[in-house]
Amino acid sequence: MAENAASDAALLEFKTYEEFLDSQVSPLDLYYLEDEELARRLVELGFRGTGEVIKREEFEARKQEAEQARTAQRARDDITLVSEEYGELSPFLHAVAEREEPNRIGKMMTILFIRDKNSKGQEISGYIDLAERFEVTYEQLYRADDFHLYFSGKKRLLPSPSDLSYYNWVTHSATSSNSANYAILSNEYPGLLFKNTKDRKVVNVDPEVESPGDNSTRTVLRTNEYLQVVFYDHVTRLTA
Repeated sequence: MAENAASDAALLEFKTYEEFLDSQVSPLDLYYLEDEELARRLVELGFRGTGEVIKREEFEARKQEAEQARTAQRARDDITLVSEEYGELSPFLHAVAEREEPNRIGKMMTILFIRDKNSKGQEISGYIDLAERFEVTYEQLYRADDFHLYFSGKKRLLPSPSDLSYYNWVTHSATSSNSANYAILSNEYPGLLFKNTKDRKVVNVDPEVESPGDNSTRTVLRTNEYLQVVFYDHVTRLTA
């Protein structure tokens, strides 16, 4: 696996598939063939060449994966995880901490469903774009959402009217908002669906469906901290 990753990283040296093919053509082949396009074609078919035979589609796919891996590694090298500053975490906070790094580097975009009571004792529920909440914490965008307070236990993580979806079961107040990572499709399709704005995949949060969608998993967390907690983890396939 390490060898494959290394060979894929080497593909980043080539801007185009044609450049990759040219690198496989020996000067002797070009001398006898006297045709650059023919030499490239023979390399693509495996009749000539000094390295691995790769079709155009495979080249593009592997190069894209290598670019994603490089971007993720650079992001990983630059971040400091807040959760690492806190040792003893509750089951819920531990589950959130496990998702901090992949959500912050863009490898995963988690939708977190929480149902519990607010400070007034009113039952509320909502879907939270966890990756956006983390981003808000570190870039201080339209609201201050400090995960130091959550991981230290000084503040509870709860849905708010500015999240993807929010409902107050006492006042019957309901709101929904698109986030930086998800667009709501509830008005176009039956049920509540979230379309990822990066890879265009749809996450179905209906608990009755077998799967929440492509590259997505549903995890129900049993905990005394909240009335209900469900993680919808979507692994992104970002384009370059």
